[in-house]
Amino acid sequence: MSSEVPALPVVTPARVLAGLCLAVPVVSMLWVASYTKSGPEVGGVPFFYWYQLMWVPVSAVFTVGAYLLINRDEKARKAAEGGAR
Repeated sequence: MSSEVPALPVVTPARVLAGLCLAVPVVSMLWVASYTKSGPEVGGVPFFYWYQLMWVPVSAVFTVGAYLLINRDEKARKAAEGGAR
């Protein structure tokens, strides 16, 4: 009988979701054709500008979500490795 610890998968659903959280703001800002227009205006500010500014806090929320997912995954990994020994 072998007392080896089974290898934990490198790619987990939490890591995939964290990657998607980080990709959403990047893709939305690189897809320039989606926001190259002047209307609708918000407070006199054209769509082109307020849409980009809106993504600053939204990107922060996505980044915090990715951090929390990775942090939880790392804790689960350490618990699985420590509990198997």
